[in-house]
Amino acid sequence: MDDLFAQLQQQLVNGLTLGSVYALIALGYSMVYGTLEMLNFAHGEVFMIGAFMGWGVLGLFLHGTALLASPIIVIPLMIIIAMAGTSALGVGIEWFAYRPLRNAPRLAPLISALAVSIFLQNFVVLTMSARAKVYATQLLIPMTWQITIGDATISFIRILVVGVSIVLMIGLDYFIRHSKMGRAMRATAQDREAASFMGISVDKVISMTFLIGSALAGAGGVLVGLYYTQIDFYMGFAAGMKAFTAAVLGGIGNIRGAMLGGLLLGLVESLGVAFISPVYKDVIAFSMLIILLIFKPSGLLGEQVPVKV
Repeated sequence: MDDLFAQLQQQLVNGLTLGSVYALIALGYSMVYGTLEMLNFAHGEVFMIGAFMGWGVLGLFLHGTALLASPIIVIPLMIIIAMAGTSALGVGIEWFAYRPLRNAPRLAPLISALAVSIFLQNFVVLTMSARAKVYATQLLIPMTWQITIGDATISFIRILVVGVSIVLMIGLDYFIRHSKMGRAMRATAQDREAASFMGISVDKVISMTFLIGSALAGAGGVLVGLYYTQIDFYMGFAAGMKAFTAAVLGGIGNIRGAMLGGLLLGLVESLGVAFISPVYKDVIAFSMLIILLIFKPSGLLGEQVPVKV
């Protein structure tokens, strides 16, 4: 019984770490769907691009096995540059792939999103090769940096992942609820046409939605790279599917729902891996989604979509 309780504590820590990343990526799905009622299936690849950007920045500070600058400088630079690059990528994707199809049948932007996803995967393969890239996390955050609470061992990298994720999520929630642009985004999500009548630039709001969602995905990509120490061109597909599941769990279009759904999915997946089998981790996650959709189709905190006019 003591061993079971100790394992439970450790898996809760692991689940919170994984769920924090799922929540960051899920926010992008929820924000876009809440504003445009469209699924951005290229969002997972934006997350993947962010991971590669962070890896590229880290490479600039490496000389063999030596780190040329303090981790206090390198890690924030990795996250900031990845967020800046992916935010620009997100705006570009919206501008070229989605905006021309905004009034087209709903299948058209979905196909465009899948095309962008495939394009980004192949772009990374052609420019970076298909081989996995390794994050030199040990040089930034030694594995010996850890604390013990009860029977759970919490490494500093886990603290970093959870801490950065929570700060970004709280910052987004405050921005959405208290800033002028945040109010404009909520108004656009509620009724796009009425918002335009009130003088809100809907195009600007939609671009800002893609910018913020993509920036969060880019930060998530760097955190995953640091945590798992390995990235590849296909990592966005699996993470994107899990994040989309998290968004639906919490209530698609609901910002706080995406946060809750991501944390819940990470916890359930970690507990399933520990107490059932790692083979069934995806089955457990999607089974939970199916059960929830049967009994509460709107998600845990309710679905928020644009008003039909």
